[in-house]
Amino acid sequence: MKLLLHACCGPCSLEPTRILRAAGHDLTLYYANSNIAPAEEYAHRLGTLRTWAGGEGLPVVEGPYDPAAWEATAGRVGEAALAAADGDVLRVATHPALREARCRACYRLRFEEAARVASERRFDAVGTTLSVSPYQFTEVIREELERAAAAAGVRALFEDYRPFYDEATRRSRATGMYRQNFCGCRFSEAEAAAERAERK
Repeated sequence: MKLLLHACCGPCSLEPTRILRAAGHDLTLYYANSNIAPAEEYAHRLGTLRTWAGGEGLPVVEGPYDPAAWEATAGRVGEAALAAADGDVLRVATHPALREARCRACYRLRFEEAARVASERRFDAVGTTLSVSPYQFTEVIREELERAAAAAGVRALFEDYRPFYDEATRRSRATGMYRQNFCGCRFSEAEAAAERAERK
């Protein structure tokens, strides 16, 4: 199957690509991540992905980087959640219900873009590496991937890669791959920092 695989970063791509290639799929990685801020972080993750993928013989296609579109959708939802928590970043970080709507809006924007490109370039299906992370909303990822694929007229190939997270972590550390310590958006960076401070 010719598969366009939405990739959030290098470390999260390791195990999904291994599994999908072993299953015989023809992969192209699609980096559509307007959520990532600042631009330097976006470029660092893209560079890490390209370097690793080049060594694996995997093509990488970069989608448009449009932080303004992200802010107008998921960013607006994130601001509403923060307001509901009276500006308490840690409260948002530790209460999934306050984060889920923002993450859903973020998935939707990125998957719609990936599915559109998959349809235009005649891929058989679209998938994502996001489900490797235990910190994501796996069922929401499935719902949004399937919704975007159906709207674009392509197949959704969803897999729950969470059982392979530890191996992906081990492999990325063993190879010295850049590993970010937050999901990507400005909200997640603040939430991750608040959680680390709370643990100390």
